Amino acid sequence: MKSANKYDLSGHLALITGAGRGIGEACAKSLASAGAEVILTARSSKQLENVRNEIITSGGKASFHTADLLKMESINELKKLGPFNILVNNAGSNIPEHFCDVTEENFDKVMMLNVKSAFFIAQAVAQGMLEYDIKGSIINISSQMGIVGGEKRTVYCTSKHAMEGFSKSMCLDLAKDGIRVNTVCPTYVDTQLTQPFMAEKKFKDYVLNRIPLGHVGQTEDVANAVLFLASNMSRMITGSAIKVDGGWTAI
Repeated sequence: MKSANKYDLSGHLALITGAGRGIGEACAKSLASAGAEVILTARSSKQLENVRNEIITSGGKASFHTADLLKMESINELKKLGPFNILVNNAGSNIPEHFCDVTEENFDKVMMLNVKSAFFIAQAVAQGMLEYDIKGSIINISSQMGIVGGEKRTVYCTSKHAMEGFSKSMCLDLAKDGIRVNTVCPTYVDTQLTQPFMAEKKFKDYVLNRIPLGHVGQTEDVANAVLFLASNMSRMITGSAIKVDGGWTAI
């Protein structure tokens, strides 16, 4: 078998959350290009529709399901769209603030999406895999801030350290059923969300000085790691964190 064919995901159904733009969009396109049928979910139907249309125009298979992932009823609805072979658990948020300025409201906003929602989305997908005896791959999109700390990132770091913890425990509960669970931990990636921060020279210089490779990531860099974890090329990998961080956490 040629190495490229080992990434073939034909016949696989993948759910990608936060798929309307940025990392989620790139992951959806990458999995679809490898042959997977992808279901895109997020709050914005217009963004999802655009991504779906681009995938279909490129010869892929895609549909979308608009959902508010902060609501448990919406998460439970996702299970009905499966069963899935692959989950890319990407939806998340960040509100950068000094530790002493964090409000309960902002703490809850970040933790509800990054931890509670991500946890129960993974649970819903895993339940479907178990019910249909699918040896699937669950990929939680974490962050380099799930490995280290960061200024004005106390809540975000809390949420991503939590994701790293529940991902490791998930893998132990699900390994006997052939379900793999891993995280991907990006550094700062060039997206619509990060561009306003990177427009500030002081912040941009700080970021670039912390990345030994000397540049921020692109969404495709993260999508490539996700494709690897979704495919048979990673069949012996579970409970691991792939750091797509240009060396940030090595310092």
